[in-house]
Amino acid sequence: MTSDLAKPVSFTSPQGRRIAYHLTEGTGPTVVFLGGFKSDMGGTKAVFLEERAKAQGRGFLRFDYSGHGESGEEFTDGSIGDWFEDACAALALVDGPVLLVGSSMGGWISLLVSRTMPEKVAGLVTIAAAPDFTEDSMWAGFDEVQRAELESEGQVALPSDYGEPYIITKRLIEEGRDRLVLRDPLPLNFPVRFLQGTADEDVEMSVALRLLEHADGPDMRLTLVDGADHRFSDETCLALIVDAVEDVSSRI
Repeated sequence: MTSDLAKPVSFTSPQGRRIAYHLTEGTGPTVVFLGGFKSDMGGTKAVFLEERAKAQGRGFLRFDYSGHGESGEEFTDGSIGDWFEDACAALALVDGPVLLVGSSMGGWISLLVSRTMPEKVAGLVTIAAAPDFTEDSMWAGFDEVQRAELESEGQVALPSDYGEPYIITKRLIEEGRDRLVLRDPLPLNFPVRFLQGTADEDVEMSVALRLLEHADGPDMRLTLVDGADHRFSDETCLALIVDAVEDVSSRI
């Protein structure tokens, strides 16, 4: 099925959540874009890569996690595990192998997918990947007042540069501890390209270096882009993402 650009279709996941998506049929491996925390499949990077894939006749899938964009459920009901399950369910729409492109939280989700179903993943590109951020960034960054509020109220509000404050739930933090990828072996036995901006204020450069050092694979490279921020969406950065996808594709 090829989806219309303006109108997504949806399916119900095995967990009963409605997931909206756009799927373009084409040659494989199908490129699958996994978005970030509170982002959606209508973002600049996702749409740009879809247009590029269509021009090349390549299969492409973008989707919204539950609680995001045009999918069902409330954002505050979700967790890393839920969104990982959503991603796995979305991948069932694709016959054959996939090339994952994970942005920010989508980088973490893509690593979970890669660890869980390596037979499905032919290659991986991450953009400002944020593995384990609920523990290493959020929880580690909470002061005693915020931790007490999380315990007593079940949630805490964090300011955001992207609009309304983020409501961080106790479940998001606690469930995230079951999904960490930087504490256990992380084999990536396929071509991998990590992209990271040096001016990223949401994901520090040290996270990308830690990921590169921790993961184990025969063909991994990290590209640091001087001055690039977390959005990684200007013309130069978009071109670098395309280059990374094509580089990985050429090595599959």
